[in-house]
Amino acid sequence: MNRGSRMNGTLFAAKRLRQVTYHWSGLLAALMTLCLAVPASAQNPFSVAIEIDDAIVTHYEISQRARFLDVLNAQGDLRQQAIDALVNERLQVEAALSLGVEASPADIEAGLEEFAVRANLGAEQFLRQMGQEGIAPETVRDFVANGITWRNLVRARFAPRAQITDADVERALELGTILGGGIEISLAEIIIPVTPENLADLETELSRLGQQLNGDAEQFSEAARRFSAAPTREAGGATGWRALADLPEGLRERFQTMGYAQVTEPISLGGGQAFALFQFRGQREVNSPRLPVTSINYVSIAIPGGRTPEALAEAERLRSAVDVCNDFNGVIPGGFEAHSVAPGQLSDDVALALRALDNNEMSTSVTRNNGTVLLALMLCDRVTADPELGHEVIRQQLFGQRLEALANSYLEELRAEARINYLN
Repeated sequence: MNRGSRMNGTLFAAKRLRQVTYHWSGLLAALMTLCLAVPASAQNPFSVAIEIDDAIVTHYEISQRARFLDVLNAQGDLRQQAIDALVNERLQVEAALSLGVEASPADIEAGLEEFAVRANLGAEQFLRQMGQEGIAPETVRDFVANGITWRNLVRARFAPRAQITDADVERALELGTILGGGIEISLAEIIIPVTPENLADLETELSRLGQQLNGDAEQFSEAARRFSAAPTREAGGATGWRALADLPEGLRERFQTMGYAQVTEPISLGGGQAFALFQFRGQREVNSPRLPVTSINYVSIAIPGGRTPEALAEAERLRSAVDVCNDFNGVIPGGFEAHSVAPGQLSDDVALALRALDNNEMSTSVTRNNGTVLLALMLCDRVTADPELGHEVIRQQLFGQRLEALANSYLEELRAEARINYLN
């Protein structure tokens, strides 16, 4: 799997980390014995890189985490990000274990499944693909488990202080401070599914195209009309103003740091089923409150052939044969799948395709099986919470925001009180 199979997400390892922390000296001694034949000029990857109170981080862990971040399409200085994250996690897990809090095996497995489903994979498939990228299963499990452990600690310690009142909910609705902080974003996009013909060089060609289009909105729109498979191609790739919260989670922070007409590097979607270039067109704050979307209802039809003329013609025939999603029951009974999914559970390529649709419109931008199957999608409905339930959803969102702020402050305290020694 090449870099095109990289994915987006975030979670964190307790039991293994405790073993590493308390039994490391014996393991390290054994590893050092095995490495005696290595020339002195070569750095032992299992040597200690950082001491955090009584815990350590090795060079191997740093390189593994940096590689994992790279596969997840993280940006910036990945080695430094890996170092910062591992130091934080040592402090977080040590604080959790001191209070008897950790991630259970069941929690870790559930976290792995949740992480993998964003790439349309099962947990074991995801771990195998990470292995092909040179990432050990323990690296992924530790990443997931650490996050769960910290989350459990934060809830146990701060939940009583983070409670949200009815007045807080009403104030958030009035100010539009929920769902991405009232932020809307305007983008243009070029989305190209992987096919057997372009599999080898699609990412490289898109990277070259992105460099040529960077800073030029007019040329980007022309390229979108020529190359993009997304429904937005007719509008030059323009998505219009959309709530930041409607975008896949892994893309939100990236777009908030971009300048006008700046183009992303190629971004893998659907676990490598497609690649996308996005161009930033604008950002604004809005004060119009709205109730959250609780589920996305849509239909998918798998059509053999990928984006061949024959498969696209069949998708167009089906689109013309129906007015609403329920009509598929009469047109192709048993030949489609109906889905009702929470927005956060959609794969990124499906989420982006549906985001551009109105009810009963169809997208042909998504493929599966390395481009050999066209996954035609029709949006049936975006279900918003009824007012009573909607208030409860908003309450939970505000609770999460307040809890995160308390957690960040607590982590700063842990770092300030810790003895952190960077050896080399």
